[in-house]
Amino acid sequence: MKLLIIRHGQSEGDITGVIEGRYDAELTALGIKQAHLMADWVAERHCIDNIFASPLKRASKVAEILGVRTNLGVTYDPELMEWNTGLISGLSKEEARAKYPAPTIKHPHTALYEQESEIQLRMRAETVLSRLINENPPNATIAVVSHGLFIWNLGYSFLRLPVTASPIRFPIGDTGIHEWHINGEERTVVHVNQRRHLEVLSEEDYSASR
Repeated sequence: MKLLIIRHGQSEGDITGVIEGRYDAELTALGIKQAHLMADWVAERHCIDNIFASPLKRASKVAEILGVRTNLGVTYDPELMEWNTGLISGLSKEEARAKYPAPTIKHPHTALYEQESEIQLRMRAETVLSRLINENPPNATIAVVSHGLFIWNLGYSFLRLPVTASPIRFPIGDTGIHEWHINGEERTVVHVNQRRHLEVLSEEDYSASR
């Protein structure tokens, strides 16, 4: 099985600097351009069987563009949404710190301000990965369009890392493509945050891409 894990493009939330999470920001004009470039790149190099996506606008629009380019429908799955940031969603970081201060001690199971806990987020990723692996043919190529923090957790699940406090961070940028292969019990990371499709952008647009 081949998994293509794709982050959404630049969103209005990225521009305004708010905490997104479940805040449902639209893609910017640059984000839509990034999505088309990604879709062309993927369609030219992979034969996709299924597309799954978060229903949040910034991911669902990217998936829709990929679906049109590959002549595939999209399955929108709420389990692919970003970390549920609860009451701080849509706030600036300064507002969030003032209204909902972080506690001195926070445990992995702690769910603050209507948020998901660290363990809940990771278990959601474990469930999604299990479904992707076991509910699709073993020779399938699956595209998944989601969000940065959730993709991190999906990667931790893929690599079978500990549930909490993983020190590993890998880059996740606008429409970055992560290619993972599964062959029985063997798991291989082929690409991390592949974004060569964005090299055709103007210098200004490329520098604005995260």
